[in-house]
Amino acid sequence: MTARSTRRTTAAHTRIAAVGAIAVAGSLLLTGCGDQTKDKDSESAKTSSAPLADQLPKEVRDKGVIKVGSDIAYAPVEFKDGSGKTVGIDPDLADAMGKQLGVKFEFENGTFEALLTGLRSKRYDIAMSAMTDTKDRQEGVDSETGKKVGEGVDFVDYFTAGVSLYTPKGKTQGIKTWDDLCGKKIVVQRATISEDLAKAQAKKCGSKKLSVEAFDNDQQAQTRLRAGGADVGSSDFPVAAYAVKTSGGGKDFEIVGEQVEAAPYGIAVAKSNTELRDALKAAMDAIIKNGEYDKIIAKWGVDAGAVKEATVNGGK
Repeated sequence: MTARSTRRTTAAHTRIAAVGAIAVAGSLLLTGCGDQTKDKDSESAKTSSAPLADQLPKEVRDKGVIKVGSDIAYAPVEFKDGSGKTVGIDPDLADAMGKQLGVKFEFENGTFEALLTGLRSKRYDIAMSAMTDTKDRQEGVDSETGKKVGEGVDFVDYFTAGVSLYTPKGKTQGIKTWDDLCGKKIVVQRATISEDLAKAQAKKCGSKKLSVEAFDNDQQAQTRLRAGGADVGSSDFPVAAYAVKTSGGGKDFEIVGEQVEAAPYGIAVAKSNTELRDALKAAMDAIIKNGEYDKIIAKWGVDAGAVKEATVNGGK
């Protein structure tokens, strides 16, 4: 509130004028305060009218915002449109959940491999970024070394996706399965299930080397493959399918073989924040029940990955 002030009257003014000036000043002050109170009451009413607002932790409810860590370069799950707006499956689901909870989900861009670190340091309230729910992530274990690297997280699972291989269109080189990759070069996004699978396959290939090149985001990997710098790429199925459909007007890539390692996408939440976790699950279940979830999934053409209810820590 910015309160207006009036100067005290000089001796030349009558007592009546002085009283009038004070009355006006008081009126303006009260009006300003009244406006601010209305704004606060309006914001509070918006939150309290949301059906699931009372399930949120008080500090989140008071802020009215949930900060979301996300790698916003993973179309169609989350990406920037032509105007720079964050769009995709996750932002649409978050908006629908926000209406149930009476808060706004604010997406903040970060590299995928650093999202859980940002969550642990409380830079984000949650991480929502096509993140596969795995036991290793639940327990804070490095999937490659098997060593503990930090506190684990809980997941609210909301979608199912497998991993796909894709090649330059018309240049499949007979690739249909992961065993066909020996002697080839694959591009992946760093710290993803695709990278884990590629590294595991490279060990199987032995002397018939599989070369693995990892990038900070999936778009960089696609660019490398498009430019002829690799033989094949790997991404989650929705992302691979979207790239095949949209890159070069559908002329750049094609999917080869079948999806593997189907697993749930989960919203990551600190293990200590069970109240927020449970509120998110309730909100996801609510939009599944009211049909908003199915509309969003259908909008992005990924119906095959839809779930019937949200699950906590369903990853294996």
